[in-house]
Amino acid sequence: MPVQQQIFSLLVSIFVFVVVIDMVRKRRLREEYSVLWLVTSLIMFVLVLRYKWLVALTSFIGAGLPTTTLFLCAIIFLMLLSVQFCIKISKLTDQVKNLSQENALVKLEIENLSLPEK
Repeated sequence: MPVQQQIFSLLVSIFVFVVVIDMVRKRRLREEYSVLWLVTSLIMFVLVLRYKWLVALTSFIGAGLPTTTLFLCAIIFLMLLSVQFCIKISKLTDQVKNLSQENALVKLEIENLSLPEK
């Protein structure tokens, strides 16, 4: 890997790591979402420093070029991110359903209490 690409890749991985840590610190990103980003930036950092590992991984999976391996890793990352968001959306959907049902029951109770008895 050319030195310029290596330096750029290292800077990008460090930048992503620092930005994610800063966002968690400022409470703009929850810890549960930061794990995937932090692990990805660390893996990228290691693969840039140990380029031979990326080449070995490329030959292990049968890809033609290391860039193909990186694209495959990017697709896997996006799939993991999608699964993480689907899990969270499912939990939130259940919470909204439960809250709506509880709200309807409370509203019914209030209506029953406010009706004058005949």
